[in-house]
Amino acid sequence: MTTLTAPQPIPEVREFLKKSHKLLIDGRRVDAKSGETFEVFDPSSNSVVAHAPKGGKEDIDAAVKAARKAFEDGPWRKITASERGKLIWKLADLIEKHTEEFAQLESLDNGKPVGVARVADVPLTVDHFRYYAGLATKIHGETIPISVPYAPEMQFLDYTLREPMGVVGQIIPWNFPLLMAAWKMGVALAAGNCVVLKPAEQTPLSALRLADLFQEAGFPDGVVNIVTGYPDAGAALAEHPDVDKVAFTGSTEVGRKIVQASSGNLKRITLELGGKSPSIVFPDADLETAALGVSNAIFFNHGQCCCAGSRLLVHKKVYGELVDRVAEQAKKIRLGPGMHPDTDMGPLVSLEQQSRVMDYIQSGRSEGAVVTAGGEKPDGDLDSGYYVAPTVFDKVNTGMRIVQEEIFGPVVCASPFEDLDDVIAQGNDNPYGLAASVWTRDINKAHKTAAGLKAGTVWVNCHNIFDAAAPFGGYKQSGYGREMGVHALEMYTQVKNVIVQLD
Repeated sequence: MTTLTAPQPIPEVREFLKKSHKLLIDGRRVDAKSGETFEVFDPSSNSVVAHAPKGGKEDIDAAVKAARKAFEDGPWRKITASERGKLIWKLADLIEKHTEEFAQLESLDNGKPVGVARVADVPLTVDHFRYYAGLATKIHGETIPISVPYAPEMQFLDYTLREPMGVVGQIIPWNFPLLMAAWKMGVALAAGNCVVLKPAEQTPLSALRLADLFQEAGFPDGVVNIVTGYPDAGAALAEHPDVDKVAFTGSTEVGRKIVQASSGNLKRITLELGGKSPSIVFPDADLETAALGVSNAIFFNHGQCCCAGSRLLVHKKVYGELVDRVAEQAKKIRLGPGMHPDTDMGPLVSLEQQSRVMDYIQSGRSEGAVVTAGGEKPDGDLDSGYYVAPTVFDKVNTGMRIVQEEIFGPVVCASPFEDLDDVIAQGNDNPYGLAASVWTRDINKAHKTAAGLKAGTVWVNCHNIFDAAAPFGGYKQSGYGREMGVHALEMYTQVKNVIVQLD
């Protein structure tokens, strides 16, 4: 593994990191009520790069109050949908203008390679806001021809209105900090809601920079509020009695707590939770393409993807060859600081996450699984960062923790299968149902497998393909509701039926 020394960030990023960062509440940048801050670490070196305000319950209360005032009395509901769309589009333009700055902030904050953030995270964020800027003017109701059986002689006009939920609390994870903010905020704002965003405490920097751009774009006071802090701030948002909806992306364990916290006022919820997605390779697949594809499915973003292809199911005829190819791919991956242009995989996001992944690797070994690549933390100059080598497990069984539980790291578990029925059964033998990929030249087999899998997204001969127009969400314990596309609008609007008696 090559030792890489990260270059310095651009001047704009260095200046941003030095700032005294503040929350965004009611159009103003303010300190946390407690006056406290917390350290933000570069996961490649375990060094402090910035300090963020430690918002808590009082700050959440202030943010929700501001959002409620903006929703009920402010201009947000009164301006036209076209004007809302223009503001969201202007925000997208500003993000695009600062692409390099956001890419470097994502790399320093999360550990991901800056090149990936530059070509994926930031452009997808821009595209997402633009997509919903366009949809803002296309939210509409319908007319319904009704026939009232007990009043056949009377005529009625029945129509529906799609109206915003109101105040929306949004809690996002640390694996795609900027993009997850866009997934949540774009649709909420297009639908006319006001937002309180709580980013992950591990990765607050891009949200704090976004706060600057929301103000620069000219969003009315209180429409967007951003509160950084620890889980207690997220809990206060989830249980707040004046929040109409909560959208959460994160672990299934925390998702259950969100559901419990929401019960007070029965607020609406969207949950995008954990996954243990299978990559399924049939013997007729192009094995070179499949090996590259399934490797990317698990090793992209260091395996810190809810839809990562962490279970590799391969037909017994090609099992040995395919697993060997994936192990070789794993061994070629260059670990290093995300800011270095030659890095293929950066560190995990935190020491806690590194320890979690290494505990799973040890668990797999102790239960009899065989490591064919990786399985360790690198030493030498990378020892100070939160690195884990890309890891491939062979000889696993469905009872092992590494097969059933979400690891959220660069670890894949390989198993053989016999036939179509067998692989569908194996693919569904898990509490999660977020995504899957199928690798085959046989279109009939691809469709049958996609139909049989209990997963919210099934990719065929690809994995990790996202578009703002394509809905994303899970089955089973991977959550409910959908992100992206027109389907997400259903999660952020409510239907009002109006019936008018006509003379």
